[in-house]
Amino acid sequence: MKGISLLGATGSIGTQTLDCIRSNPDRFKLQAIAVGRNLDLTRKIIQEFQPSVVSVQCKEDQEKLRAEFSSHIKIYYGEEGLIEVATNKESQVLVNAILGSVGLLPTLKAIEAGKTIAIANKETLVTAGHIVMAKAKEKNVAILPVDSEHSAIFQCLNGESEKEIERLIITASGGSFRDKSRAELENVTVEDALNHPNWSMGAKITIDSATMMNKGLEVIEAHWLFNQPYEKIDCLLHRESTIHSMVEFKDGSIIAQLGTADMRIPIQYALTYPERIPTKSERLDLAKIGKLHFEKMDFDRFRCLQFAYEAGKIGGTLPVVLNAANEVAVHAFLAGEISFLQIEDWIEKALTSHQVIANPDLQTILQVDKETREVVSRY
Repeated sequence: MKGISLLGATGSIGTQTLDCIRSNPDRFKLQAIAVGRNLDLTRKIIQEFQPSVVSVQCKEDQEKLRAEFSSHIKIYYGEEGLIEVATNKESQVLVNAILGSVGLLPTLKAIEAGKTIAIANKETLVTAGHIVMAKAKEKNVAILPVDSEHSAIFQCLNGESEKEIERLIITASGGSFRDKSRAELENVTVEDALNHPNWSMGAKITIDSATMMNKGLEVIEAHWLFNQPYEKIDCLLHRESTIHSMVEFKDGSIIAQLGTADMRIPIQYALTYPERIPTKSERLDLAKIGKLHFEKMDFDRFRCLQFAYEAGKIGGTLPVVLNAANEVAVHAFLAGEISFLQIEDWIEKALTSHQVIANPDLQTILQVDKETREVVSRY
């Protein structure tokens, strides 16, 4: 029986992680959860899984849940609560499925506590990959990718030597607007952007997929996860999302990982690694699909992908600015305050005005993140 702590239990990845736990009650026990403001779903999770530790976003919600549930469940809130969940003594694995840079500190605390990290929180590696991977190596802690693309690369590299990698090839569906020109993007709506052709995801990541920032963040993550220079990380437009990513080796061989567009497959693999167990996911039928399509990425069309490559190569605090500016801009778009293309404008303005600090420590990262959000919010 493997104890699981879950940050972001009510989100898209979080609820699919719960599906994996629910399907394997003899293998997994949900010990601790952190949630946002969705108390209705939180109550259902507590009643079904009976975790011993629960963390909510604010004190008001903590008091509500404390009044409703028995004293044997410890209920926390805020950053302290996230850390309590991440370092829970009964858990061996932390699934970090929380949104935003708030997931960074709990991850570092979990690494210090010797937990295996199943990482679905992009911001942790994008903003502080050099710190996280160094700490994981020091503590001999495994960082297991949950994103379908990074899980695919991880699987392709099983039994292979890092030295023999020629390049990593990350596939991209192209998102909601892959067939629209930049001129056609002028007047797209939030509803249009949230209509992803292949995947069912949360609002923020769906918008990131439409701007291609999601893929840019994945490039930066891949750099840290697999210790590869940006020159060896490519993106390929692949409409069907059947090949989740590939690895090309020095001898010209390419190994690809294929599957249906179901996040429960990579989530469960991270939970069971190195073992594989059955899932209820639909099986891939290549004969039914018939054809797979691939296109070169257009950096002029998808400017956010270009921003991410540039920020990653420059490094230092620039990826912190990239991520923070993007989060603020996407929030503004979802709230109807700016247009879709203004997301790019806000990010570019933040990047070009930032004075890069090389090799930042944790406090510097957190300070730059905070300052960037404040500045971009005033655009």
